[in-house]
Amino acid sequence: MCSACCVSQLACCCGSAACSLCCGCCPKIKQSTSTRFMYALFFMLVTVTCVIMMSPTVETAMRENIPFYKEMCHQLNAGENCSTLVGYSAVYKVCFGMACFFFFFSVFTICVRTSTGCRAAVHNGFWFFKFLALLGCCAGGFFLPNQDTFLEVWRYVGAAGGFLFLIIQLMLLVQFAHRWNQNWSSGAKYNKMWYAALAFVTLALFSVAVGAMVFMIKFYTHPEACFLNKLFLGVNCGLCFIVSLLAISPCIQTFQPTSGLLQPAIITVYVMYLTFSALASKPIETVEENGYNVTVCVLPFKSGLKSDTNIVTGIGTVILFGCILYSCLISTTKRSSAALQVYRNDMPENERARCCFCCVDDTDYDDEKTAGGQSVKYDEKDGTIYSYWYFHFVFFLGSLYVMMTVTNWFHYDNAKIERLLEGSWSVFWIKMASSWVCLFLYMWTLVVPMLFPKRFQA
Repeated sequence: MCSACCVSQLACCCGSAACSLCCGCCPKIKQSTSTRFMYALFFMLVTVTCVIMMSPTVETAMRENIPFYKEMCHQLNAGENCSTLVGYSAVYKVCFGMACFFFFFSVFTICVRTSTGCRAAVHNGFWFFKFLALLGCCAGGFFLPNQDTFLEVWRYVGAAGGFLFLIIQLMLLVQFAHRWNQNWSSGAKYNKMWYAALAFVTLALFSVAVGAMVFMIKFYTHPEACFLNKLFLGVNCGLCFIVSLLAISPCIQTFQPTSGLLQPAIITVYVMYLTFSALASKPIETVEENGYNVTVCVLPFKSGLKSDTNIVTGIGTVILFGCILYSCLISTTKRSSAALQVYRNDMPENERARCCFCCVDDTDYDDEKTAGGQSVKYDEKDGTIYSYWYFHFVFFLGSLYVMMTVTNWFHYDNAKIERLLEGSWSVFWIKMASSWVCLFLYMWTLVVPMLFPKRFQA
């Protein structure tokens, strides 16, 4: 079994065979899913490398624990204590290599419609050679000429790509809210328990949103300071209330009968998260009390203890990576392709309500048992089920978004991964603007069928 598994993995790494696990007890996996997870693994490896490069804690630990560290840095011509391999400039160069890798494959796979061609074979296999190519691209960034000019130009390219990725991410969230409501509403026709599920989830989400609002009012406002906090918290809460009323208004339900409170509940929770993240990212404010300057409107867990800061940073980093991977992997599925268009409220006749509606496919595919390992469903024999070039393009934009986020956007000089959630006006405005864009996109999907009824007629 071991030798058979090795042969299977060799065919995956050096050929066009689909990758799978060696354990035959694992659930079946689709070829398209296997391919996307392999690219996601590449993406995460480079992202973790960037996080390590931005962490002074890791740098200090490596310097203290790796034998002959200074000698090794000298042999690599990496400067004193490998200074050229850490910091924001190193992250820019590594992310430049990863972005080039995905941009090349985006161009390479344009107009691929079938999985039987040579370009599709390269996309779905030859992982060892692609891993070497990715390493070469990331390493090549350190040998670019005119480093200062490159960093200056690449920063603005990264900002543009990062903003575009944010918009795609928000559009996916709006599409996800509509799909959830649509799927569970279809089940309510045959089983009234789905109505109870809709009501329970909606109530739970609104409860979370109200709790978040109360939390921010308590800890992020002050009678004598934090005017922007109070202003934007009030604005965002008011806008969430307006879109909730709009979703159940008669004029909207005439054109979208399935529109309900679940969608605005999802949007409201995410807007509250963005608002909290923005307020937590704003530079600190102080007020004078009893002759001393007292810091106000800060995260209550920032008590000055290193463990508290690490917990906050860790949670923020996990949420960041989760959003990035969701956007990169889900954005290229057939159901999510509509996220780049205006949402159409058309419910398939065979729609089946499921708790996990977003990752289930009823189509039957031929299975091929990998020798001694996991079975693979070859779901692309009749044609590709997602856009290869767009898949790589989203990862290209994700690379730029990671680069800008890890380096604290435009405040890159003193950026450290441990200070991911600390004060920065650029991060504050980006996250606050993202909350408004999210609300606007959802509001647009509600009113556009009313504005252009002929376009949305069945």
